[in-house]
Amino acid sequence: MGLGKRSLEGASLNKSFWKNRPVLVTGAAGFLGSWLVRRLYEAGADVVCFVRDWVPQSEAVRSGLLERLKVVRGDLRDQACMERALGECEIDTVFHLGAQAIVAVANRNPISTFESNIQGTWILLEACRHSPTVKQIVLASSDKAYGNHERLPYHEEIALQGRHPYDVSKSCADLIAQSYATSYGLPVAITRCGNFFGGGDLNWNRIVPGTIRSVFFGQSPVIRSDGSFVRDYLYVEDGAAAYMLLAEKLAADPRLRGKAFNFSNELQITALDLVRRILDLTGSKLVPDVRNEAQNEIRNQYLSAAKAREELGWKHQFELEDGLRRTIDWYGNYFNGQ
Repeated sequence: MGLGKRSLEGASLNKSFWKNRPVLVTGAAGFLGSWLVRRLYEAGADVVCFVRDWVPQSEAVRSGLLERLKVVRGDLRDQACMERALGECEIDTVFHLGAQAIVAVANRNPISTFESNIQGTWILLEACRHSPTVKQIVLASSDKAYGNHERLPYHEEIALQGRHPYDVSKSCADLIAQSYATSYGLPVAITRCGNFFGGGDLNWNRIVPGTIRSVFFGQSPVIRSDGSFVRDYLYVEDGAAAYMLLAEKLAADPRLRGKAFNFSNELQITALDLVRRILDLTGSKLVPDVRNEAQNEIRNQYLSAAKAREELGWKHQFELEDGLRRTIDWYGNYFNGQ
């Protein structure tokens, strides 16, 4: 999808709020970051992208979007760089998406994951605490921050008790954000989302892009678990809209400081059923390769979004099948372009 081909759909853009607003997005070249940055750009925001690595395959780079925006190259752990970006660009609103986001990578490399996801969070929040212009911060936590609970679906009052490296990194970052809101009055709110899917996710070990790529190359899609693990999935355009809505509500209501909100389409589905839906939508006769080799992953995990509906007026716009169709179309264009 090239820049300017079509506007993002989903919840309507509040352009009067975002027009010329200085906004910093960490992880701007990542999967969700690319969609959020595009949505902010279309709303007229003055977007500053904080990125560590330049990834030509990223949707934000491929589409030419980053060429139109301010870009700060830096590491999340570099507080001086972060403070310079906030100060020189007079940032009003911060979206903190930057993180090591792959569970398997966290299992292999826990230290780098802890440094990025935990240290990177306190450095960002400390930099925001020293910035007189920052008025709203939306911080990306995760459903993984809850860890393993018997009670399902997960509600926001459930304890954060991650046990495995990625889950722990998200539990810690989430609690650190709550601490800064409680102790210092920092205007930060927290998102805990279901599993994002959509075009532009180039982490092929994730089930949706991995399955679609397998179909395009005629290979059996791989399921790392036994196929029965249950998750909920949120289309990435719904995610981008949710982040912006939370920032708008935070600006209007200081009581949201320190609060966390789940965002989910509240549809639970097993890994095997999800793969079969993708195969059906693509007309593929391939048979999944169920390997049952997943490690350090929770078997059943899904969210209630009741609080977001009631307090923020949020509602997802894309049903699972609609999002999958759009995602398949995106990868069709991607692979044909290659």
